Amino acid sequence: MSIAFFHLLLYITLFSSLTIRSFPSPNSPYLSPKIIFPNYQNMLINFKIFIYEPNSPLTFKSPAELLFYTSLRNSPFATRNAQEAHLFFVPFSADLSTRSIARLVRGLRTDLPYWNRTLGADHFYVSCAGIGYESDRNLVELKKNSVQISCFPATPGKFIPHKDISLPPLATPHAPHAPTNETASGSFRFLGYFRHTVGTESTLARELIGDPDFVIESEPSDEMTNAERLSSSKFCLFDYEIDISGIGEALRFGCVPAVITDRPINDLPFIDVLRWQEIAVFLRRGGGARELKRVLDGTSQDRYVRMKELGVVSSQHFMWNESPEPLDCFNTLMYQLWLRRHTIRYVRRE
Repeated sequence: MSIAFFHLLLYITLFSSLTIRSFPSPNSPYLSPKIIFPNYQNMLINFKIFIYEPNSPLTFKSPAELLFYTSLRNSPFATRNAQEAHLFFVPFSADLSTRSIARLVRGLRTDLPYWNRTLGADHFYVSCAGIGYESDRNLVELKKNSVQISCFPATPGKFIPHKDISLPPLATPHAPHAPTNETASGSFRFLGYFRHTVGTESTLARELIGDPDFVIESEPSDEMTNAERLSSSKFCLFDYEIDISGIGEALRFGCVPAVITDRPINDLPFIDVLRWQEIAVFLRRGGGARELKRVLDGTSQDRYVRMKELGVVSSQHFMWNESPEPLDCFNTLMYQLWLRRHTIRYVRRE
């Protein structure tokens, strides 16, 4: 039995229960369920990626980058036949200078035929911090044409919406806590949980300290404490400008994310797949603690339960596994790349 066929069997088993029984189309966490699932199946069978061999051993800035690269190389998507590839992966180390990256792209242009066919539009690369706008032609084409996979949240000014992809932070795979009788009935110890790193607490966090409806703390002392906070809180608060990396973990524990931001967020993980407005609450920073409590308290029980349930289903896409599993983080990233395989040929200007 091939790996792709095995994935397909698991996919059919998993989603026959999720999409048909548990979540009819109006209450699905997915943007287009009728399109996504057949398209995902097609990807498992057909998607091929050619990986350029790096000139030297690679170094990575985050564990997620390393796991992505290792998973890709060992996956059935990788091919040694460039002629059958839909996309081409350009690997380079996290600490490589922009001059060296430009030299790398120049080598692809002059030594191999694939880059010039689309000026890099059917290529992608991983850069946790992202690549900025440079004057060098090779970097311009890489930045503007190729798909960038960068760590979430993306560095401001280094992410192009609808082209680039966010790489969710690494989280150990484990099932969400089953709702206790207390949480299932809608009774929680806390309305909101706001975790921050020492020295980075926001103005809103300072306003909420002492409010019995909220628990505000720096990084918990252990994983069990964190799990208890997540499972006993109705909402998990995230200040987008400071730290939003735990949003997938919150979903997994059934803690509905409440994201504080003053601008649209275009780099949310799996933004091509998930209906974020149905699994998270987004609030303006300027409203302060009073507005925050008004919005959270004003969320109806029916809407809250629906958001929580859809969020738990969505959380499977944030799970990293050493051996990728259907619709986990790696395979959902692959699906987003699959959506970008139809390239536009950019006119070459001398």
